[in-house]
Amino acid sequence: DEFFPDLTLACSFGGVSGMVLLDMTMKVNPEVPVFYIDTDFLFPETYALRDAASARYGRAPTAFKTALTPEAQAERYGEALWSRDPDLCCEIRKVEPNGRALAGKRAWIAGLRRDQGATRKEVGIVEWDSQFSLVKVNPLATWTEAQVWGHILKNRVPYNPLHDQGYPSIGCL
Repeated sequence: DEFFPDLTLACSFGGVSGMVLLDMTMKVNPEVPVFYIDTDFLFPETYALRDAASARYGRAPTAFKTALTPEAQAERYGEALWSRDPDLCCEIRKVEPNGRALAGKRAWIAGLRRDQGATRKEVGIVEWDSQFSLVKVNPLATWTEAQVWGHILKNRVPYNPLHDQGYPSIGCL
């Protein structure tokens, strides 16, 4: 109520937290726009989950990607940039498109949780995102991995099958 319609949900279709948030958001207000960052290096399973979620919730998420193709990136920066300079690769393929996805918004919903590592221990439920100059809402900040999986299983929320194959995190290839 506070930020709609200038609110958006980021969902990677990789992590289970994003899928829980997608499920909850669609139940609360299916008009909230959903976006994902297409790095051009996503797993086929990630695209399949995006399509399954679109069918389930009746909403297609909006893809944001960099204008720099993987081929152009390799030409400019050399092959396998992610292995030599992952920060630059993420800036090009994730941060810049994320900024465009958030342009004109007052707030965004993200799946950060405090149990995801030392750098996230202090994540607030509602905080100011100085990088993008808007409010960031982390509804699952206090949730545990077990609570997230509990919601997934109880509500039969689709999730990326790579989790069942032992992938602890699903991002780029």
